Amino acid sequence: MSLLHDHISKSLIIFISLFLGSTLFVSAQFGTTYGSQGGQGDVDYGIPIEYTIAGIDVVGAEFNDKNALINISGLKVGEKITIPGEGISKAIRKLWRLGIVGDVQINVAKTNGSDVYLEIVLKERPKLSKYYFEGVNKSKAKTLSDKINLVRGRIVTDALIKNTTNVIKDYYAEKGFKNADVKIVREQDPTLANAIQLRIEINKNSKVKINEIQLNGVEQLAEKKVLRKMKKTKTKEWYRIFNPSKFIAEEFENDKNNVIDYYNKNGFRNASIERDSVYDVNEKLVNIEMDIEEGKRFYYRNITWTGNYKYTDAQLAQVLGIKKGDVYNPEELQKRLTFNPSGTDISALYMDDGYLFFNVNPVEVLVEDDSIDIEMRISEGEQAYIDKIIINGNTKTSDHVILREIRTLPGEKFSRSQLIRTQRELSSIGYFDPEQIDIQPIPNLAKGTVDIKYNLVEKPNDQIELSGGWGGFYGFVGTLGLVFNNFSIRNIPNWDMWRPLPAGDGQRLSLRMQANGRQFQTYSVSFTEPWLGGRKPNSLSVSYSYSIQRQYNNAGNFFVTDLSSQSETGSLGIHSASVGLGRRLKWPDDYFVMNNSVTFQSYRLRDFISTGFFDYPTGDSHSFTFNTTIARNSIDQPTYPRRGSQISLTVSLTPPYSLFSDKNFSEEGITNEDRYRWVEYHKYMFDNAWYQTIIGNLVLASRVHMGFIAPYNQDKGLGPFERFILGGDGLTANNFLLGTENVGLRGYENQSIVPIEVENGQQRSSSGGVVYNKYVLELRYPVSLNPAATIYVLGFAEAGNNWGSYAEFNPFNLKRSAGVGARVFMPAFGMLGIDWAYGFDDVPGRQDVSGSQFHFTIGQQIR
Repeated sequence: MSLLHDHISKSLIIFISLFLGSTLFVSAQFGTTYGSQGGQGDVDYGIPIEYTIAGIDVVGAEFNDKNALINISGLKVGEKITIPGEGISKAIRKLWRLGIVGDVQINVAKTNGSDVYLEIVLKERPKLSKYYFEGVNKSKAKTLSDKINLVRGRIVTDALIKNTTNVIKDYYAEKGFKNADVKIVREQDPTLANAIQLRIEINKNSKVKINEIQLNGVEQLAEKKVLRKMKKTKTKEWYRIFNPSKFIAEEFENDKNNVIDYYNKNGFRNASIERDSVYDVNEKLVNIEMDIEEGKRFYYRNITWTGNYKYTDAQLAQVLGIKKGDVYNPEELQKRLTFNPSGTDISALYMDDGYLFFNVNPVEVLVEDDSIDIEMRISEGEQAYIDKIIINGNTKTSDHVILREIRTLPGEKFSRSQLIRTQRELSSIGYFDPEQIDIQPIPNLAKGTVDIKYNLVEKPNDQIELSGGWGGFYGFVGTLGLVFNNFSIRNIPNWDMWRPLPAGDGQRLSLRMQANGRQFQTYSVSFTEPWLGGRKPNSLSVSYSYSIQRQYNNAGNFFVTDLSSQSETGSLGIHSASVGLGRRLKWPDDYFVMNNSVTFQSYRLRDFISTGFFDYPTGDSHSFTFNTTIARNSIDQPTYPRRGSQISLTVSLTPPYSLFSDKNFSEEGITNEDRYRWVEYHKYMFDNAWYQTIIGNLVLASRVHMGFIAPYNQDKGLGPFERFILGGDGLTANNFLLGTENVGLRGYENQSIVPIEVENGQQRSSSGGVVYNKYVLELRYPVSLNPAATIYVLGFAEAGNNWGSYAEFNPFNLKRSAGVGARVFMPAFGMLGIDWAYGFDDVPGRQDVSGSQFHFTIGQQIR
């Protein structure tokens, strides 16, 4: 019994000691001290007594207003307070939360009867005067400054130091530097009272990479495929260039979700990661271990429909496309219900017929063994009709230019597909940033209508081409081009619409001049009205150009300095004028357009000795050509297309003059001047391009180009005009060879792929080919999709060739090349490009391979 009594006594003593200790600890944490410094009525701390505050003094406040501190504490002279009691503790907490004091006590200075005089004793925290970094360069210091956001004059607290340290560590952790060291040293500012400087010492250490990823429990799926779903969490391998290994905690969490999503897509609806561990191998490497519980693979069994009146169960099941026994995939199910980019979905079936308020909710009604029964609960709602069209953001483009591209018209039934099509049309006209086109349906359930708001962001789309240099013997080389893509003839009298020219009606005006001294000059002007008359998309285009190429007796001798002594030995001048009409077609679908034009060209040759013109150096030739183009364009946007295709077929026909002539062109007496006075041919051009998103914004672009030209009369022949020449960037002005169809082929010099003719045992370049084909495969990835400067890089492989006769034509005998490049689209300058390519085959007339070539391009080349 005595032992039990002793044990209880000891326990009681320990309990009381712990209680008193914890009480004193809490009191110390708040910095509260009660005491009497003389006077009548000493405080008895064992008995709470109510006093009236007769006075309050503040001790230690050198840089802060004492009255303000008293007000913040909540204590007021004349108020009642109980000592000891909650009032004092509450006042201390208020001062502490202010953050400007590092220590605070409230003492009883004296008592006088029922009056008490209080004294607030505090220690002020210093303020920040400045901070600086050690261990990083100026650029990185600026980045870190923006992130930590320290302001001069801010009170320096332990929380501020800790938060700053964490922000910097988190920044480096996001870059893969998991073990970055950050030390913040407080230094007294010698120039300011109660102010300190912060020296932030940073050692980012080595980037932490992943040595090994161990997956436990992966049995029903291939482990390599599971690891592949971890997009940003990769082991260290020598071949990882574009996605190097680095451990980032946030990306690891995202990748764990990607793994579970992959399991869910393959029917494992209960898959989970039971445990994961990240542990250091050394200061540069970590290992990752994950325990995966796969669970059972599930399959669809019965799919039933409720609430559907518009369509039958069979019709909905056919659109859904999921059958009994298919692997259960919630993500794919949701796509086929709401938005299926590769086909029709249930929502589109309803919303394209006006059912804007349609809703479908798939519910798992039974899970049995490995089978799941789904009930599709449908709410069809009423059909909605479009009430108002609201356009915002068009500061330059007139409303009617936008309205004529909109497929959702007031009074018509709502259609989701027409909404998507409208977005594509607004992107294609090039006046608005396609990344920021925001379409908002605003439904009105009470009226059964919907307003559609189009929020647009104008982007600059006028272009200037300005370049210049010195071309040796030929002197100044320069180009000036102006393209106004949103021109307005109607607003010419309205000076307020000149920006710098009248704009807003969607017309296109192009002016261009190019010169290489006197050797080569070209001038052109063109105008296009896309909606002739304003009611239908019938376009009108007119253009005129004049080009001249001259030859000199010392052409190519760059050491000649007396230019006045050089005489002109020959020239080729071309006048060209054309008028075209185009219209949109509704068959086979409304992505098709047809353009018809007539072109007149006049060729004036004077002793012009050049490739293809050896047999016809002097004469005047003319051509009158009728051109028809049928094209289909379904790409989502012109600058960086991600999906869709472009296809065009162009037929060019001249009148068959020789069939109506009494001349026999097989006779020897016919001169080439008579033979080619009127140029005649029939010509066919085919171009096709496909764009497909691989993943994210990575796009595969593939193209096919073909061209054929033939004479009506074999005795008369084609002559040197309008033939095909391949090589380089495809720009005519590089070697100034006029009158030909120039087709680019990277990896080979400009206009170098020309069929070789043999005459009197000597080889020479021909006038060009009569048939060509070309194939291109590009993989594109955007660096920036900002409309002010769209930038993307690309890798490509292409092949093509050119033949002088149909008998020689072999579509598999191609000149191959591969390389890399970049494109920069700036609204003011258009598309600028640079490519490096390696040509794997020889150039006609040479024995060695083409090899390494650089190409610069201006404008978006079609072929």
